[in-house]
Amino acid sequence: MALTPVPVARKALLESIPGPTDVETLPLAQCAWRVLAADLKALRTHPPFANSAMDGYAVRGDDMAEGATLAVIGESAAGRAFDGAVGPGEAVRIFSGAPMPDVSIALWHGFNLPLVMSLIALTAGVVLYLALQRHLLKGIEGAPLIRRLEGRRLFERAMVFLSWRLARSLERLLGTRRLQPQLRLTLGVAILAAAWAVSLRGLGPGNVIPASVDPVLTVVWIVGAACALGTAWQAKYHRLAALILLSGAGLAPCVSVVWLSAPDLALTQLLVEIVTTVLLLLGLRWLPKRFVVAGAPGPEAITTTRRLTDLGIAIAAGAGMAGLAFAVMTRVPPELLAQHFLQRAYLDGGGTNVVNVILVDFRGFDTLGEITVLGVVALTVYALLRRFRPAPDSVEIPEQQREQDAYDAAHPDRQEGDTAADWLLVPSLIARLLFPVIGMVALFLLLRGHDLPGGGFAAGLTAAIALILQYMIGGTQWIEDRLRIQPLRWIGLGLLIAAMTGVGAWLFGYPYLTSYFAYAQLPVIGSVPLASALVFDIGVFALVVGATALILIALAHQSVRGHRAVLPPSDRHPVSSRAAVTTGEN
Repeated sequence: MALTPVPVARKALLESIPGPTDVETLPLAQCAWRVLAADLKALRTHPPFANSAMDGYAVRGDDMAEGATLAVIGESAAGRAFDGAVGPGEAVRIFSGAPMPDVSIALWHGFNLPLVMSLIALTAGVVLYLALQRHLLKGIEGAPLIRRLEGRRLFERAMVFLSWRLARSLERLLGTRRLQPQLRLTLGVAILAAAWAVSLRGLGPGNVIPASVDPVLTVVWIVGAACALGTAWQAKYHRLAALILLSGAGLAPCVSVVWLSAPDLALTQLLVEIVTTVLLLLGLRWLPKRFVVAGAPGPEAITTTRRLTDLGIAIAAGAGMAGLAFAVMTRVPPELLAQHFLQRAYLDGGGTNVVNVILVDFRGFDTLGEITVLGVVALTVYALLRRFRPAPDSVEIPEQQREQDAYDAAHPDRQEGDTAADWLLVPSLIARLLFPVIGMVALFLLLRGHDLPGGGFAAGLTAAIALILQYMIGGTQWIEDRLRIQPLRWIGLGLLIAAMTGVGAWLFGYPYLTSYFAYAQLPVIGSVPLASALVFDIGVFALVVGATALILIALAHQSVRGHRAVLPPSDRHPVSSRAAVTTGEN
């Protein structure tokens, strides 16, 4: 005998409960076990006077000052009100439910501080008028002594100072053509801010006993730490090797998250690592070469000093993050919000993947804002790279490609680019065959994300990886001659779908982005879960694909666009003939 699924049984149970009947008007004695059709409102206020909600003293608002001494002139209790009024400097002992006593209102409250302040203000006004009477009779415009201070002139000078002089001073003080000093300053400020915040409260011991060390996980972290150290060692001299080692360091957290039973997070992190590594690899092509600082004592001394400084910053940042992570993981608050999400994910969101339900249901409005920011960032990167002009020493074709082209040019039976095409023949064939397969995997992750690891973000990154492979293997011109991606439309369509999903809830009288789920009975297949959050996830998927593809295209187009020619200083022309030394721009 087959067991009835819980959702089917729950639906049948709810349908068996009779719904609300018509509105009836009945005597009060017959209203037991019934539900009010409308709120009941009393025809008269009870009690018919202002009463006290607690025991204490009734005082005037003007007398509520720290350290004030008041004279208790009586008391007010329930059923026995105080017959009198509370004057300045007086108080009445009052009990819960007792009537509030009246307040004494009078024109004269004695010689007190407000009266003294009023007299001082009036006297100062009269003295000031008498002193400036002759000046006022002359009819000179503007206030005395400060009439030359014009608001418009002050505003203009303040704007010039803030937007020009101060900005230029800060640029001379903090600006540099190199990125490393800026990163040192940013990381240094972040480390000091974190240390200051921790010093205010301290860490102290946690309330969770650390578990025993797992040897397999220890090996994983040793490998990750070795890759991180290798990245720091190679970053100065070999950027490609540093990027490869950095990707190895990123795999250690992914494996750790899987080891700790969080595959959804690990899948997303792994996909982010892949896309970020490839985009960094494309960006490394246009970074300038190292240059020697003029007037420096020597490259070796500078290198040693800077590397020791970077080592100190890295140790401080790493140790600080490790300490904060250990402090967080060894502390468990009395009430965890995660328990609420674990209990309500299926009942309220209709999904068993709690992470995805939080993103597209419980915190759907946050996710909508995050994907909006992602789209704005992609547009910003694209706009910046459209006006990007690489360093002159990075415009030249790489040495390996020059050797391949020279070999092709030396043989009459070959054309320029044949050697590179021959080397990438097998990888390009495999990548093109995998394109629909990766697309199917992305669709699989999108549809299963509400109940199993996946979702719109992971699916979007997977689809973006398929596009990245085609650009890397086939080249920009080849792929764009055969495939129209149009990432701006993907971004707009994804944001529109996600936003309109929330608007749909309004049509049924629910708050914005309230999700709905139900089980549809399909022939042959049977009971299939359906949730409106899937439509929201489709919007996330489309926007992630568009944003990643837009950044990819902006980087890829750097290799096919024309760059301005760089002339030596002796051959440069005036501004009027500057167009003659430009080779074009796509």
